[in-house]
Amino acid sequence: QVQLVESGGGLVQAGGSLRLSCVASGRTLSRYSMGWFRQAPGKERELVAAINRNGGSTDYADSVKGRFTISRDDAKNTVYLQMDSLKPEDTAVYYCAAALTTTYYLEDSRYNYWGQGTQVTVSS
Repeated sequence: QVQLVESGGGLVQAGGSLRLSCVASGRTLSRYSMGWFRQAPGKERELVAAINRNGGSTDYADSVKGRFTISRDDAKNTVYLQMDSLKPEDTAVYYCAAALTTTYYLEDSRYNYWGQGTQVTVSS
């Protein structure tokens, strides 16, 4: 199994930036494709960004394209989500997830392991 721990969330003004980190332990991260999801109060969990196992392919929700960047550093067993030009509608709990597969999935049900989440709040 792999354990995932997110960090880097917080309170930021609209237009600001945050970088979320997801550190894996228990298994090497290089075996997994990774996703970042978010869930706002009263809303369903949604995919924000995903990256495949070798880092060569990524995907983003339309709402974050051009503002968010997912990356991975397998030597550090860490996946990042750089969030720029943040908007109040980005406010949510952000989760990282791992799938034991070569490619990423868009559906949260396909991911095997989840972190506990980190809160991101963007004030207007």
